[in-house]
Amino acid sequence: MIYLDYNATTPTDPRVLDAMLPYFQARFANPSSIHRAGHEARRAVEKAREKLAHLVVARVDEVYFTSGGTEADNIAVKGVAFAQNKRKKIITSAIEHHAVLTTCEYMTKFGFEVVKVPVDPHGIIDLNFLEDAVDDNTVIISIMHANNEVGTVEPITEISKIAHRHGIVFHTDAVQTVGKLPIDIESMGIDMLSLSGHKFCGPKGTGALIARTGIRFDPLSHGGHHEHNKRAGTENVPGIVGLGKACEIAMTEMAEEEKRIRLLRDKLWNGIREKIPDLILNGHPEKRLANTLGICVRYVEGESLLLHLDMHGICASSGSACTSGSLEPSHVLLAMGIPHETAHGSIRFSLGRYTEEAEILEVIRVFPKIVEKLRVISPLSKK
Repeated sequence: MIYLDYNATTPTDPRVLDAMLPYFQARFANPSSIHRAGHEARRAVEKAREKLAHLVVARVDEVYFTSGGTEADNIAVKGVAFAQNKRKKIITSAIEHHAVLTTCEYMTKFGFEVVKVPVDPHGIIDLNFLEDAVDDNTVIISIMHANNEVGTVEPITEISKIAHRHGIVFHTDAVQTVGKLPIDIESMGIDMLSLSGHKFCGPKGTGALIARTGIRFDPLSHGGHHEHNKRAGTENVPGIVGLGKACEIAMTEMAEEEKRIRLLRDKLWNGIREKIPDLILNGHPEKRLANTLGICVRYVEGESLLLHLDMHGICASSGSACTSGSLEPSHVLLAMGIPHETAHGSIRFSLGRYTEEAEILEVIRVFPKIVEKLRVISPLSKK
């Protein structure tokens, strides 16, 4: 199998798995228990909290463990909105992950107005529109750090400055960037940040919300004192330990890995565009995650491309794994101004820690043949 769908999920690093295993059996205690075994589990949780805080340059007490990025997004948007009773506007972008978009839509049931900031053809948000949209009724701005489908990296520092000039909380969904890009929440002006362990070779079912000191937000779950009284329920100790180990590995290997993966991604893009005409590069050509190559193949359906790649043992995606059951074209591509029929031909290759050059060369060999075959039978093909 050639796996090029790292933006959907990643394999757990063996070093992460090794760190987790003792906490399933030998060190299985509840970290809230007062006996020695419980204290040992608590120390493991707090050590992982320190590692995560170090990775994003946050204070240890600003880290709240969750089940993943989706829960963290929900806590941020709902928690901040419900913690006050005056402001009723939420600002987000048109290309957010559905974990944010659907949460914002849910908030309209409680009288909140949702404003979606448009993006340019590269997926960069319109800062002027954002500035004009902000007013005294705005409670939170939630803009992702980098898009999961096209990889475009947003101007986070500029966004945070706009938010803070108006005294507004700024949240960013950094699920695709933590472990891939250096993040310093203080220098970048981030008030709240969501992350997910399984996007950088940590375990599924783990994540965190970083919330700067002084940010008020209500919990979603109740029933215990866990996570500074913000998330009730016994902590997932093995998962948290694994997340901490993934953060530790990212700290030491992220820079070199970024360089290696960027070279492989560019090799893939240059290789296929030399052999396939009528390709469109999705996202910003430079301000883009090093591992992400999103393209539109004219005159071909993206789902057909994926099925044929799968028959050759190659795993890719047509966009977000969370919307893979939908027949509608990507809301991200449509927001970027890509025509409906062209957006249906989208495909995303996302590389990662275990991607090798030989695999890239095999995709360069196979993919043009698949496109040629499908275009021959496509009613959309040029005559």
